[in-house]
Amino acid sequence: MLAFTFPGQGSQRPSMGSSWVDHPSFELAYAADEILSRDIHSLLLDADENDLKKTENAQIATFIFSLIVLDAVERLGLEPTIAAGHSLGEYTALAATAAISFEDGIRLVGERGSAMADAAEEQQGSMIAVLGLTDEDAQIACNLAEGKAWLANMNSPGQVVISGDLASLDKVKEVCKNMGAKKIIPLAVSGAFHSPFMEPARERLRKVLSTISFRDPSPAIVANVDAKIHSKADDWPQLLSAQLCSPVRWHQSVTELYNNGARSFIEIGPGNVLTGLTKRTLTAVDESLFYSNIATPQDLEQLMEKLSGQGKAGSSLDAETPIVYAMTERLVVAPSIGRFRPADNLVEVLPKLTGNPNHHIDIKAGDLIGWSGKVEIRTPFSGILQGILVLEGERVAPGQPVAWLRVNEI
Repeated sequence: MLAFTFPGQGSQRPSMGSSWVDHPSFELAYAADEILSRDIHSLLLDADENDLKKTENAQIATFIFSLIVLDAVERLGLEPTIAAGHSLGEYTALAATAAISFEDGIRLVGERGSAMADAAEEQQGSMIAVLGLTDEDAQIACNLAEGKAWLANMNSPGQVVISGDLASLDKVKEVCKNMGAKKIIPLAVSGAFHSPFMEPARERLRKVLSTISFRDPSPAIVANVDAKIHSKADDWPQLLSAQLCSPVRWHQSVTELYNNGARSFIEIGPGNVLTGLTKRTLTAVDESLFYSNIATPQDLEQLMEKLSGQGKAGSSLDAETPIVYAMTERLVVAPSIGRFRPADNLVEVLPKLTGNPNHHIDIKAGDLIGWSGKVEIRTPFSGILQGILVLEGERVAPGQPVAWLRVNEI
């Protein structure tokens, strides 16, 4: 089984979009510009490190960039069987699994970043990474410091992040050193995220969440708050609200992915932080797992070479693994922004289609799938239509997958 993981704030890099600017998937950045009336694409191309560190910029830039990479991955037919995202990355996972629309995801992340930035201005704080202590010992250190300090991220066994005000963090540092911490690293962040300091942002986020139409994610997502699988739409407003002031249980989430069958892990988005954390979490459990991170078109090419057995000796996956099987499937994407309407001949059969082997439909290259506004969506592939990925009337963006089919030939 294949797990997609999506990184959070802090993974962004200056010019991270430059290698994708000529790729069709980069159209998602321009679509985001229109939705938020901001030059989001410029954040991916021109913003310097200081601008990208700002919470309101870092979150939307990371979210859009990850969706651009995801779109490129989906165009090649790779589909996850389970997903998870670290903090902000959870929103990417929701968009990736069609639990929220592209447009709603942009609105949510835009408001989340702005609200968290404002909350950080109201109550000054920061975060430190602590290496060499267990989650339990780090929690004890916060308690012993007797200030405003809280466990914020449980990233991997022996690596945690603590949030709080500066005075409390200074006390926590001393306590952690006395408890045997190997290293303590101040993080270059503007606030005490995933702590009670974010309560004002939580109130703002709740208001936006109440306006969002959630759908059952497909596949299911392991949530940060409880490190458990959630497959129902109704779970997510409360989970996202709670996440803002609760610790990210990342290594527990990775273990949950593994316990539910994930054996291949692909990080989608800037950097490779999650890949490293996943390896540190699972190497002692299983040394046969496959890891990859995709941040550039070159990364994607190298991954496809490995999956097709054309990479270096020993780098390809077993021929029977599901990730290779997924290469026989292709996605049909929207050519432009607009409300989706399925082709007339598909309307009656769509409710019976997805997941039902008795109602698959043969499709030829050039057949009409539907419309994005007034623009036709036609499949460039021949094969068997497996399902439609968006609802009738949902707004789609350029490059957004709308249907998937199993192709007759590779």
